[in-house]
Amino acid sequence: MPRRVYVSSVRTAAAAEKRDRVLEAAAKALREDASIARFSLEGVAKAAGVTRLTVYNQFGSRRGLLEAVFDDIAHEGGLHAIADAMAMVDPRDALDRMVEIFCGFWNRDPAVGRLHDAMATDPEFAEALLERNERRRQGLTALVVGRIAAKGASRKARRDAVDTIFALTSYAMFAMLRPGRPAEEVCGLIQSASRAALAPLAS
Repeated sequence: MPRRVYVSSVRTAAAAEKRDRVLEAAAKALREDASIARFSLEGVAKAAGVTRLTVYNQFGSRRGLLEAVFDDIAHEGGLHAIADAMAMVDPRDALDRMVEIFCGFWNRDPAVGRLHDAMATDPEFAEALLERNERRRQGLTALVVGRIAAKGASRKARRDAVDTIFALTSYAMFAMLRPGRPAEEVCGLIQSASRAALAPLAS
């Protein structure tokens, strides 16, 4: 019995090591490949030094691999800090902190931009990223509607505020504002605009 446990732990460690290599190779391809259309399980497997079957067994599909890459980049990019931001006492300070977190994430890794750029031409990319963007909307809804909006604020005002801040905190907005500005300045602009979007919720 002890021998079987040992073999199982070795296999588990080997599988985890291969998974990490695949994710690293996939992220590198997204950062460096001139054509997103060439992103494939075969290409990533070759770059990672594993078989296509290994990639398929671990991720299931091209989309599954893309989702895993995005989630890995999100963790490395600090999105796990959102929970701490949501717990801040002052909800407006929490909103400022959320903007900081997303600006830092959008700015950190060029693979994030490649993933968002590909949404226009690749349905698999688009579907995976839209699902993850909805998590951002849900967090903003909990913060804006649940903690900031006054009791007398209309449903339309609440919806408009969430939609506006959702757009302001998107990668597309960050990318449009970034040229010619340091990331910190872009973050400040988005924070100011997000605070302004809250004004109709005061009553």
